[in-house]
Amino acid sequence: MKIEAFFKLSYGLYVVSSAHDGKKNGFIGNTVFQVTATPSQIAIGCNKDNYTCSLIERSGMYSISVLKQDVKQDIIGTFGYHSGRDINKFEKTGHIETANNTPVVTEDCIAWFECKVVKQVDVGTHILFIAEVIENDLIEKDGEPLTYAYYHQVKKGLAPKNAPTYVDQKLLEKERSETSSGAKKYRCLACGYIYDPDEGDPDGGIAPGTPFEDIPDDWVCPTCGSTKEMFEPL
Repeated sequence: MKIEAFFKLSYGLYVVSSAHDGKKNGFIGNTVFQVTATPSQIAIGCNKDNYTCSLIERSGMYSISVLKQDVKQDIIGTFGYHSGRDINKFEKTGHIETANNTPVVTEDCIAWFECKVVKQVDVGTHILFIAEVIENDLIEKDGEPLTYAYYHQVKKGLAPKNAPTYVDQKLLEKERSETSSGAKKYRCLACGYIYDPDEGDPDGGIAPGTPFEDIPDDWVCPTCGSTKEMFEPL
């Protein structure tokens, strides 16, 4: 089975949020799609291990925030690679709360939807929630939404472990090794991002061909923001 074939499937990237009994949380989701127009219904896929999953089940509500293409990496790192059981993800992120007390991330987003669950389907590791849109807003009319393809190809981001699109990075690295120059690569222990000297990190100011050892000490992982100390050689 070719792992990289799955990268050709198209997705968007969103922050899915919910709250119950004074507790709120959100996660980065890519399984978000409209299923009907009348009434307007949107479905999401949520890993059962996600803290947000239990909040959605108890509240019956969730919001979807459409991330813009040039979203700050802090938001991806906070909502994609940290647990809401340990931190308040909304503390430093711009957001609002609806009349139903549903949290909605608005920072670096171009649109949002508030949804009421009408059905849920157990699909093994995940639950598919189907919900009716009860409120929404357009923040940036001309904003470009962030897609998984752009996130993966340009930002070199990887799906978190609980995401439906997660793949074992060791298997992926093995598959790619045949086309590699052989330069030593390093993996982020926090999120699995792999620094490839052949590609560098142009967005982070690191030119292609730069060995990991020559990267400035203040450089951070472009996916989750971890420092160089959090990387291990492959």
